[in-house]
Amino acid sequence: MRKPNGRESGGTGEPTTPPAASHSTKEAPLSTVVRVRSLLPSLPPAERRVAQRVIDDPEGVANSTITELAQTCGTSETTVIRFCRAIGFTGYPELRLTLATEAGRAQSASGGRIIGSDISPDDSLEQIVEKVTFADARAVEETAAQLDIKTLEQVVDAVVAAARVDVYGVGASAFVALDFQQKLHRIGRHCSAWSDAHIMLTSAAVLNAGDVAFGISHTGSTVETIDALSVARGRGVITVAITNFPRSPIAEVSDLVLTTAARETTFRSGATASRLAQLTVIDCVFVGVAQRTYGTTRKALEATFEAVRSRTVRTDRRRR
Repeated sequence: MRKPNGRESGGTGEPTTPPAASHSTKEAPLSTVVRVRSLLPSLPPAERRVAQRVIDDPEGVANSTITELAQTCGTSETTVIRFCRAIGFTGYPELRLTLATEAGRAQSASGGRIIGSDISPDDSLEQIVEKVTFADARAVEETAAQLDIKTLEQVVDAVVAAARVDVYGVGASAFVALDFQQKLHRIGRHCSAWSDAHIMLTSAAVLNAGDVAFGISHTGSTVETIDALSVARGRGVITVAITNFPRSPIAEVSDLVLTTAARETTFRSGATASRLAQLTVIDCVFVGVAQRTYGTTRKALEATFEAVRSRTVRTDRRRR
């Protein structure tokens, strides 16, 4: 989504608050749970308890009356209704129906197996592998399903037109930033990836209007990344956030927000699944840019491939 700040960065402006999603039968499985998870940190405490219940047991919520759900969450029926409207539903009946439909689809897709739950101390290694791969695959699928194509197009337009691109990320997000830098650099785009707080700030301070700065943060609350984007924005730079939470602090300093849909678990909180989801978004941006600059991209890829081809061990050498 595009964040209005009185400065145009291409295309038509979008509202700060995500628009209510369509709840038709064409939705991707568990799209409601994905949306609730992304909005969880921005909800008031009482509504957050309802949201957490929806995330933890969507099928159970679908089978509960509004009174039962309110009692389970230690809140009122009015709060439940407010929560429903906050996530784009007209009321609780619509939420129940949608959750029941999505739970049924998810169960059919998994053959009736419950493999989306957290890893427990009693799980076998086979179950761990199944749950890990399921979570990773779902992170990619759900990220793709909820990705705003209009916003993605605006980001691609901005990168194609930019003289320079900066990418900021710390921790696990730093690896994603480096991957993006390597991809763009290989097709001849001037791109730098920074994870040091001071270097991020100094790099942002010398960007110019028309450049693009990306901030990658799963939680959207990483201070170093937010500060760097804020400096870049003050320079007239187009700022882009990649985050799991569209109403997080990083969105306040971003012109464009691309969201992921990764689930956190006990042993992998904000790490592997979130990184795969971020890489999915990065790949979509990269391929979009490469397609727009097809001729020069092909030449650059051929040149870079030729440059490193001699560094590959030949098959005949391995057999000696």
